[in-house]
Amino acid sequence: MDAPAEIIAAGAVVTRKGNEILLVHRPKYDDWSFPKGKLDPGEHIVNTAVREVAEETGLDIRLGPPLGTQRYPVRNGRLAIKVVHYWVGRVVGDDDVATYRPNDEIDEVAWLPTAEARERLTYQYDRDTLAEFENVRKKSHPLVILRHARAESRRSWRGDDRDRMLTEAGEFQSQQIVPLLAAYGVGHLLSSSSKRCWTTVAPYADVADLDVEVTDDLSEEDATGESVSTHLAKLLEAKEVVALCTHRPVLPWVFESLGLENRELEPGDLFIAHHRNGKVLAVEQHHVTFM
Repeated sequence: MDAPAEIIAAGAVVTRKGNEILLVHRPKYDDWSFPKGKLDPGEHIVNTAVREVAEETGLDIRLGPPLGTQRYPVRNGRLAIKVVHYWVGRVVGDDDVATYRPNDEIDEVAWLPTAEARERLTYQYDRDTLAEFENVRKKSHPLVILRHARAESRRSWRGDDRDRMLTEAGEFQSQQIVPLLAAYGVGHLLSSSSKRCWTTVAPYADVADLDVEVTDDLSEEDATGESVSTHLAKLLEAKEVVALCTHRPVLPWVFESLGLENRELEPGDLFIAHHRNGKVLAVEQHHVTFM
């Protein structure tokens, strides 16, 4: 017998000041749950979570730490397994839902105190996710670590290695990275001075109207364990959301400075360290396709 198909979805446990949680009511099922929805073809799961919250509630959010993935059986013509990825979500801008217009999919959106939300939730697996959220409800800050996108090979490149460019596939990756950085609310870009690094984050800089701060301290040629550690110490104390782009040989120093074991990142991959008061509380890693 074939294994049940998987239906991939994503959403967020959205919170605001006063320890209130955002829930939605689906008239088709007459249930209360967190805003979530299915992955669109070619969409990254991170972007699904942000998009679905906006579509179901009218609110823009930025993602915080990841929560446990839900898995449960559903009927979709035949038995399938629904796999729902969740993050903590925090509203960007206005959090008023009083003007939300009910529709056939979501007919009510409500902010509820945590205890009331627990009672209102229809499913035990959602109550379990809420309990997990309560352990990480205090605000943290994402630090996004990027390995630069795919670049021309060293063997074929003529000239200074610092000027080595992204390939066409790498340029595609750099565009794919834009909504991922936006999902975490990146407001500062720090990059190696090598062209293949700062051009990886340049498309996001253009969209977000940011400058890219470049430094030799993160380049293959000039980085040292001490220089990387100095930068990371400052970033872990910062209250802003920063994306740092560097090279594979520099990454072990980055992870050491974060107090983490070394991780293998493919070109264009993102690693997110969620931190508060100088300590890393949660981590996640995402792959970015290149056509």
